[in-house]
Amino acid sequence: MAHIIEATDATFANEIATNELVLIDFWASWCGPCKRLTPVIDELSQRYQGKLKVIKIDVDNNQTITEKYEIISLPTLLFIKNGECLDTVTGFVPKATIIEKIESLL
Repeated sequence: MAHIIEATDATFANEIATNELVLIDFWASWCGPCKRLTPVIDELSQRYQGKLKVIKIDVDNNQTITEKYEIISLPTLLFIKNGECLDTVTGFVPKATIIEKIESLL
């Protein structure tokens, strides 16, 4: 079973306070491409369990974090390690593209 954390403005800082690579999925319930990306994120969460922490942020309910990272398009994936944003992927992309990013950052 995939272990994906549903973070909020209040819990976000705690969740990224790790030296583990963190994949953050900024999404919204009304976003079609976000819905298409969900099974990919679920699969990657399982595949990289123990190596990658996966967090989802609902942009409609978490404006502070959404604004802090200047999220203007959905879906947006951020890759953070030690509190630093290392890379960003915007829009629906093939699973292979996300795997490439993860592999290059692990």
